[in-house]
Amino acid sequence: MCSISLFLCIIYLNLFTLGYTFLEYVNFIIRVPYFYFLPLGIILIIYRLERKKIHELLLRYRFKL
Repeated sequence: MCSISLFLCIIYLNLFTLGYTFLEYVNFIIRVPYFYFLPLGIILIIYRLERKKIHELLLRYRFKL
């Protein structure tokens, strides 16, 4: 989700060649529904990394020789 959102933001940078100003660009990006995948993707990445840490701790302390 993050990569799709960032990819489209970079692609939309071509709007500057059409005469858009920075404020018009930001306004356009905010109105595009794909932009909202970026925060959602970051939240999912953080959530998955924390779950991985929890599972590693469980495996480490349950292991017996």
